[in-house]
Amino acid sequence: MLDIKWIRENPALLDESLVNRNAEAFSDRILNLDKSNRAVLSQIQLIQSRRNEIASQIGIARKNKLDTRELETESAGLKDKMASLEQEHEKFSSELNNLLSSLPNIPLQDVPVGKDESANRCVRTVGEVPKFDFTPKHHYELGEDLGLIDFQTAAKVSGSRFTILKGAISKMERALKNFMLDNHTQNFGYQEISVPFLVKSECMFGTGQLPKFAEDSFHTTDDRWIIPTAEVPLTNMFRELVITAEQLPIRVTAFSACFRSEAGAAGRDTRGMIRNHQFSKVELVSVVHPNDGEKELERMTSTAESILQKLGLPYRVMMLSTGDMGFSARKTYDLEVWLPSENTYREISSCSLCGQFQARRMNARYKGEKDKGYVATLNGSGLAIGRTIVAILENYQQADGSIKIPEALVPYMGGIEEVR
Repeated sequence: MLDIKWIRENPALLDESLVNRNAEAFSDRILNLDKSNRAVLSQIQLIQSRRNEIASQIGIARKNKLDTRELETESAGLKDKMASLEQEHEKFSSELNNLLSSLPNIPLQDVPVGKDESANRCVRTVGEVPKFDFTPKHHYELGEDLGLIDFQTAAKVSGSRFTILKGAISKMERALKNFMLDNHTQNFGYQEISVPFLVKSECMFGTGQLPKFAEDSFHTTDDRWIIPTAEVPLTNMFRELVITAEQLPIRVTAFSACFRSEAGAAGRDTRGMIRNHQFSKVELVSVVHPNDGEKELERMTSTAESILQKLGLPYRVMMLSTGDMGFSARKTYDLEVWLPSENTYREISSCSLCGQFQARRMNARYKGEKDKGYVATLNGSGLAIGRTIVAILENYQQADGSIKIPEALVPYMGGIEEVR
């Protein structure tokens, strides 16, 4: 959520940012509501001040056995007026909060301006794309030919956009989970956390999924939400807390299943494991001093990159444009891995700096000797495990349809060097 003080001082910048993010510019509505609300608050404060004076005068009058009826009549009238004004204040505050909660975050100045992914900027490309002396197959063809990925049974059990993994590829999912968690905890200082897969509505609000993106997630009958990513429970661990500045930075990581309705994804990536309702992921979350956010984003991105580098998977780093970034982000790097079957790069991780946006929604603060305020939060995929399996199958496929296991993953696969 954005700071209303900042909006008062920067209405033109807010409108420019909203337009750049493909949203409606309406700083006037916000400022008018804010002005009306503050005017009502001012009246409430004046009335409360006068009521305090009257209470004091009544006390003195009674002590001196004087008539207090006129003062009591005035006080009763002010009480009724104050009740009416408080209702008005509640109405204005609710409308203002609803407007503020619908505003996306403000992009940093170096974020490319554009309406969609076509304006994304390539920051760097890492690794050589493999060259095959045969036509590379799609991951779903490779998995089905090996008898280790079963989409038909998954559809029978759960419907479309679900996958059943078997044997060595199921083992690969477990191996990748452990490989990624070990890398992040042992080499980069993240604390491993095991998180709930169900969260309260206020947690989804805190990280920005609610209220605007409710249709993207699954909602239970008892008003809980199945997590779309471990970012939600990890980040909300710090809601309603005041953290000492000495504790920062805090870095946590978790493996979880993730659940997304994929609303609006009809017709996109309908085959295979690229866009499923359920998938697994290792998530990274950092809580830092607001001055350290950009530096932490570079660090987090390099942490996610290290997985791709160790697995020998070619990739590129893209800085997302204003029109392609997530709702809560100020700046986002996407890691896109090479998929030979499509002859292109596809997203495998997003690392985002949210600044104080989520912290305001969660009331997550820090306090130091010299300053205090809202913390800055960051989140990133380190990595999406299903898409990592896709990338390994396609980049390490061999002419006979077998799959070579990346060297770094062999110990986690119990010594298996090939899947046949």
